[in-house]
Amino acid sequence: MPPHPHDPPPAGAPAPPDQHRAAAPAAVRCAVVTVSDTRTEADDRGGAAILELLDSSPHTVAERRIIPDEPVAIEQLLDTLAVHQEVDAVLLTGGTGIAPRDNTIDVVERLLDKTLPGYGELFRMLSYQQIGPAAMLSRATAGVIGGKVLLTMPGSPNAVRLAMEKLILPELSHLVGQARGG
Repeated sequence: MPPHPHDPPPAGAPAPPDQHRAAAPAAVRCAVVTVSDTRTEADDRGGAAILELLDSSPHTVAERRIIPDEPVAIEQLLDTLAVHQEVDAVLLTGGTGIAPRDNTIDVVERLLDKTLPGYGELFRMLSYQQIGPAAMLSRATAGVIGGKVLLTMPGSPNAVRLAMEKLILPELSHLVGQARGG
């Protein structure tokens, strides 16, 4: 006879997702990073959208940076954030397309310890519902670096809102809990 859905899992079996979520941190400390050669705090609408959405959530902003779309600058900052004790997750916006200066994904993919292919797949699926085949231009990706969750988004405020509202905010605590080994 199969086990009842409310029975505890057998010894050694993974915990169900609800148990993982219950053990996840209530508030996640985020580094918000805009990768752009042209944006400043005054006109960075993608980064501003992340900050606004985090402000209306239980999560906090531990770091805020705007850096040029230069591979060395991106790598140095990610290496620093990977060991930053006050950061649980890194949210990057910008540099995810295919233009010659879009370097974010190339650097991120080299540095990730583990990848979350489902994030990019889901983001492009949701984007397709909004913008059609242009969704294929996004190389948004996610994973774990130094025990921290790292999620990338395009620079467009609409794309940021889509990723944050539909994917990131609903699962951020769960992702961080899992990355910590929970």
